[in-house]
Amino acid sequence: MLSNSFENESVFTQEQVLENRGRVAIFIDGSNLFYAALQLGIEIDYTKLLCRLTAGSRLLRSFFYTGVDRTNEKQQGFLLWMRRNGYRVISKDLVQLPDGSKKANLDVEIAVDMMSLVGSYDTAVLVSGDGDLAYAVNAVSYRGVRVEVVSLRSMTSDSLINVADRYIDLDNIKEDIQKTPRSYTYRPLSSIGLMENVEDE
Repeated sequence: MLSNSFENESVFTQEQVLENRGRVAIFIDGSNLFYAALQLGIEIDYTKLLCRLTAGSRLLRSFFYTGVDRTNEKQQGFLLWMRRNGYRVISKDLVQLPDGSKKANLDVEIAVDMMSLVGSYDTAVLVSGDGDLAYAVNAVSYRGVRVEVVSLRSMTSDSLINVADRYIDLDNIKEDIQKTPRSYTYRPLSSIGLMENVEDE
């Protein structure tokens, strides 16, 4: 009788297993996330993103990796905001490619930081779909780290999903992380009406 009851009941529910994430370190591939947001047709709210990815766990650090154009003042302002709002920004100058496009590859920086911090965190949240990071993910997994990969499915390498402990499609959490459009409501007529009422009294 006892053995049957144990077989039918899991020691932990799925929610409890997912909640027990320990210390969390977040590694965001900025370029990958930017293109994923374009595909989804949303603008990321980075405060909401940090809250959603941390999900109540203890945050060790949140890294944001991006290529930078030093002449782009708007981007410089954005990165300053990121630094002041919970992100450690790791940047690299964009390199002009023969076809005229600009790119900065930060895979090595992401992989090195994931490896060098092993022991300081229990769960890594990798926001990227880049298959080049699969080897690093596998390496930290063997060191006892639990890895969650967050990215858009259409932009995610199968090799990366296969070595992750959990995969989250950005499409499923877009409502939690997108900027809500600001709606300004002007009611000059009603306020004038109030003033008239006050004067009448």
